[in-house]
Amino acid sequence: MNEVALALHRPLAVAAGRSNLVWSPYSVAAALAVVGTGAAGRTRKEFVDLLGDLDELGAVLRPAATPDPGGASSPPELAVVNTVWLRQDLEPTPAYLSGLRSWPAASVRSADFAGASERVRLEINAEVAATTHGLIRDLLGAGTVRPDSCAVAVNALWLRVAWWPDFPEQATAPAPFHAPTGERAVPTMRRSGSLRYAQVGGWRAVTLTTTGPIAVDILLPDGDLAVAEQELTPRLLHTLGQGTPTDVELALPRFRVAGDVPLDEVLPAVGLVTAFTGEADFSGITETEPLRIDRVVHRAVLAVDERGLEGAAATAVVMITASAHRADPVPFHVDRPFLVVVRHQPTGAIYFLARVTEP
Repeated sequence: MNEVALALHRPLAVAAGRSNLVWSPYSVAAALAVVGTGAAGRTRKEFVDLLGDLDELGAVLRPAATPDPGGASSPPELAVVNTVWLRQDLEPTPAYLSGLRSWPAASVRSADFAGASERVRLEINAEVAATTHGLIRDLLGAGTVRPDSCAVAVNALWLRVAWWPDFPEQATAPAPFHAPTGERAVPTMRRSGSLRYAQVGGWRAVTLTTTGPIAVDILLPDGDLAVAEQELTPRLLHTLGQGTPTDVELALPRFRVAGDVPLDEVLPAVGLVTAFTGEADFSGITETEPLRIDRVVHRAVLAVDERGLEGAAATAVVMITASAHRADPVPFHVDRPFLVVVRHQPTGAIYFLARVTEP
């Protein structure tokens, strides 16, 4: 899982520049795996090259969707849904339906894209909003789901955990934060005590414990973050989360980050190419009509305060028929004098003819 996370994080970090970035490797991997399970041939090979063995990935993702509370008094709250909205005349293969049953909260729903694409879009957004407790609304914007859409595979995730122990609210106070845009004061939480601490490979890390089986690693580079995160390896990421108990005086900003990430650009750059082309093979999903990926939409939110952490993410893989490759739109920018013809189509009779030089 670390390999997948870092493979995608590096180009996403470059695209974000010096801005905040938040995304969910779990949500993205789950949505891609649900689609990749139905891929064949070269298309499937590219999914496996990116995600690793899909069965092994599922063995990691499925238990994480229902973490064992371990007798915690305040166990983590978590909601996950995996829904494939399939055009009503497309027949899913028995093998695909069987494989999908092993995913948490997974289902296939019939969708009338041709006759009611806007209604389907709103239904998908409503399911995502409900699953994420309202943190992610309108995941799919107007025009994302169209009459020519064939399928939309959606993963939504919501998580809320409490720190153990928590940060005393009375200790929170403004403190300097050295942002890329300059130093500024931000509300900063404080806590002293024993924490797992690591210092290796140009990074320092502390691990915050929660009331359940979920841990939160805070990684602080010795140098520039933009440079250091490009050099972060799966092994180093794992090592930084395995610190030794150390007496630490922790000062951590209270924060909330949110945003969309450009997966349409990043996924082909990391090797998932064929799935977006007319050569895609998703015959494992349906043999009724060839499919390809049209776009991949992802949004995430993460908030940290004195009591704990709350996060939400959603990923939608929108698919169309593999033969429906759309050419780039022709630019038509009316930015100089122009003519307007208002006509009756059956007869050609012109109602109005206008010349506009000063709109």
